[in-house]
Amino acid sequence: MAHRPVILTGFHFTKATLALLGERYEIAGHMDKPTPAHIPPGVAGEVQAIVSTGSVGLSEAMMEALPRLSIFCCYGTGYERVDLAAARRRNIMITHGADANAPDVAEMAFALLLASTRRIVRADKMIRRGEWTKRIPHRFGPVAGMTGGRLGILGLGAIGMELARRAKGFDLEIGYCNRNRRADVDFPYFPDVMALATWCDYLAVCLRSDASNRHIINAEVLKALGPRGHVVNISRGWAVDEAALADALRNNVIEGAALDVFDEEPYEGTELLALDNLVMAPHFGGGTEHAQRRMTALVKQNLDNHFAGKPVVSPVPELRDMAANAAGRLR
Repeated sequence: MAHRPVILTGFHFTKATLALLGERYEIAGHMDKPTPAHIPPGVAGEVQAIVSTGSVGLSEAMMEALPRLSIFCCYGTGYERVDLAAARRRNIMITHGADANAPDVAEMAFALLLASTRRIVRADKMIRRGEWTKRIPHRFGPVAGMTGGRLGILGLGAIGMELARRAKGFDLEIGYCNRNRRADVDFPYFPDVMALATWCDYLAVCLRSDASNRHIINAEVLKALGPRGHVVNISRGWAVDEAALADALRNNVIEGAALDVFDEEPYEGTELLALDNLVMAPHFGGGTEHAQRRMTALVKQNLDNHFAGKPVVSPVPELRDMAANAAGRLR
């Protein structure tokens, strides 16, 4: 048995992240998929921690297969595919990245919004194809320009607030929809996503996606956003109904969209690929060096506290009461 706590990884982390974790923990291997069949041979009885992502997740079957598992650290904010009820029953702590990558994801959201509204990707492709032979007014339709427009933020948490700060520099009017009205902002508050979509020109999905808001961006919301509207998703893929989005883009129900996240990742479908009014990125909004350092440090601090019998730094909100009673959980 190893003297140091044994961990598994469920995500392809950088060498720097693995090196930092390896200073104090025994990294027993990597799982390409979050299933018992992908646990490296001979380590199931020793693994005490998993470092992965919320989009990869943790099932009760995995918990059953790892009898000593006592903590699962999500590298990033989301934890939508983690079975929290099973974790509570089995006394397994779940942590997440909280707001460690919020500035970087907000930066990506704004980049995607600009790319979508100003047709940057489409224009780049036009030049590369040799089609820029003369001035072509309105080649991509009329461009409104973002200045003075209305930005609707769905989920005014850490990322949403960072996005709002950046939006002010573009003289955008900001409105938001949140689980609860915030007392620390004076932006217009909308009680539901339909009201927000009806009001805004640009809809940014920044909420923490879970089973309760799967496909919250559906055909009705897209219709409310309107033919000059744009939607950007940097939350989690399943917040947007991709089939409804594809239909809305094909039929000019909305003007454009941009996605950094997809329902299934990597994206292996074909429907979205043919849409030239859709900008896509491979879920790397939080992939900056600054964000990586902050998230790695947070994961390590959570592991250190947990194995020292102290409360973790960033438990998922649903398990904060477990974090307050840290002692006696190690197996």
